[in-house]
Amino acid sequence: MCKIAGSLFKAHTLKNMLGVNEQQFKISRASSQLSSEKANSYNYIIVGAGSAGCVLANRLTEDSQSTVLLLEAGPKDTLLGSKRLLWKIHMPAALTYNLCDEKYNWYYHTTPQRHMDNRVMYWPRGRVWGGSSSLNAMVYIRGHAEDYNRWSREGALGWDYEHCLPYFKKAQTHELGPDQYRGGNGPLHVSRGKTNHPLHQAFLEAAQQAGYPFTDDMNGYQQEGFGWMDMTIHQGQRWSTASAYLRPAISRPNFSVAEKTLVTKILFQGTKCIGVEYVKNGQRKKVFANKDVILSGGAINSPQLLMLSGIGNADDLKKLGIPVVCHLPGVGQNLQDHLEVYVQQKCTKPITLYSAQKPINMVRIGLEWLWKFTGEGATAHLESGGFIRSEPGVPHPDIQFHFLPSQVIDHGRVASTMEAYQVHVGPMRSTSVGWLKLKSSDPNDHPILEPNYLSTERDIWEFRQCVKLTREIFAQKAFEKFRGPEIQPGNHVQSDKEIDAFIRQKADSAYHPSCTCKMGQPSDSTAVVDPQTKVIGVENLRVVDASIMPSVVTGNLNAPTIMIAEKAADIIKGLPSLQEKNVPVYKPKTLETQR
Repeated sequence: MCKIAGSLFKAHTLKNMLGVNEQQFKISRASSQLSSEKANSYNYIIVGAGSAGCVLANRLTEDSQSTVLLLEAGPKDTLLGSKRLLWKIHMPAALTYNLCDEKYNWYYHTTPQRHMDNRVMYWPRGRVWGGSSSLNAMVYIRGHAEDYNRWSREGALGWDYEHCLPYFKKAQTHELGPDQYRGGNGPLHVSRGKTNHPLHQAFLEAAQQAGYPFTDDMNGYQQEGFGWMDMTIHQGQRWSTASAYLRPAISRPNFSVAEKTLVTKILFQGTKCIGVEYVKNGQRKKVFANKDVILSGGAINSPQLLMLSGIGNADDLKKLGIPVVCHLPGVGQNLQDHLEVYVQQKCTKPITLYSAQKPINMVRIGLEWLWKFTGEGATAHLESGGFIRSEPGVPHPDIQFHFLPSQVIDHGRVASTMEAYQVHVGPMRSTSVGWLKLKSSDPNDHPILEPNYLSTERDIWEFRQCVKLTREIFAQKAFEKFRGPEIQPGNHVQSDKEIDAFIRQKADSAYHPSCTCKMGQPSDSTAVVDPQTKVIGVENLRVVDASIMPSVVTGNLNAPTIMIAEKAADIIKGLPSLQEKNVPVYKPKTLETQR
């Protein structure tokens, strides 16, 4: 009886609902149109949920009155809400899987490099929540204080070391606790390696035997020297910006985030930016911002989107039939990157990671990590490294080392074949500068990437130094009980000419493309954004990511990119910049010697 009565009641209600007169229907349709337009408008739209975008999304939504939409071309970094199910991203030791997988990766390639035997170089870039911080080797390096003072001289006023250091600290919680250089309560957890591997110990000992200092914090007072590296690993898991910044903000009512959403165009009314056009599930849609659209797509995608939208070199845009909104010739220019080479040595003892890469051991390591987030899966194994000066007269380090108790072949796409250890080494302030341009007006086409590697004599000389100085460290007494024959370059490579040929054949990108939307003064015709991160010549449009660096820093780029976004968030909120004056920074006693 109850069921029958219920059914009759439902039918009666439905009849009344369907009987809504036409006038009411028109009113409701008009109001839903208004509300959908309102729902389709935000204060801020951020393009790219990468190392910078996740930071901005978190900081801008701290103000409950600000509405933010974050759009990401790639998928989420979890599966069914679980990190364990996407262990390829979150297990630190699994990092090479995604460097070589198109699912979470833009998978870019450069033009054939004419100074490198016409090799096409592979450039992985994150296309997933967390961006490249979900793909990288989790090395946390800030760069040298003088990098930021140089930025200020290059026109990025207010971006000197005393204005940047507080934002590095604001972002960070270092497991060793706060001090004058480290942060103690930021979202980004930073830790040191736990393996205490004998080969890492040997490397640090050998560097000191070669006459280099030990530094207990290359992100603190003294970058120069060798020591233990900081890593964005927390409780055995990769600590990307998606984990540090995005997930804690996701439940805020003023925050919306979309994945698998490709932004194809920035929308303008004259020179005022009003929103973006995007494609999701094959459908083209528009969404509007009443304060700012902020590009955080990284050093390739941000200039690409500017050019697709009519901001760039007018002559280039016209050739592709793109209507010019603003002639800004610096867009895509000034492309800088770090190139590195692996110097590899055979190890006489079975203590490298070679056995860990055998299938049965990989299963054991994987299971331990899945169960407890511990063991050999809980580190990226790049636990020691260093910075040195290439020659006397160089004021601060210009060569970086990462040491690994294993052998990497072709970005990890080819399995290691023997017990070996290696150092990744390369110059930090290359004088070769490149560019990127659109291939076509199709947003799905990758741009033309021309890094112009090794195009100067200075760069070639610095790489020679890298090989010679590394060999000297590997020849020290500390490595005696481990040292087998040199695998790469190999003992047959001795003369400068032979070393140069080896570099041309074997050097690869360290995955640090940057500087393609350089920050500077509006009077600088090569600048793209001003020191407030606003795109010059248009309104309500900003770029915040590694592309706005005026010049590449001395080290890895993830920590500086996060700092840039932390600092930009305060600028966007209209807050005065944090500042810490007179923080001491190490200077060599004399520049007359190289070490």
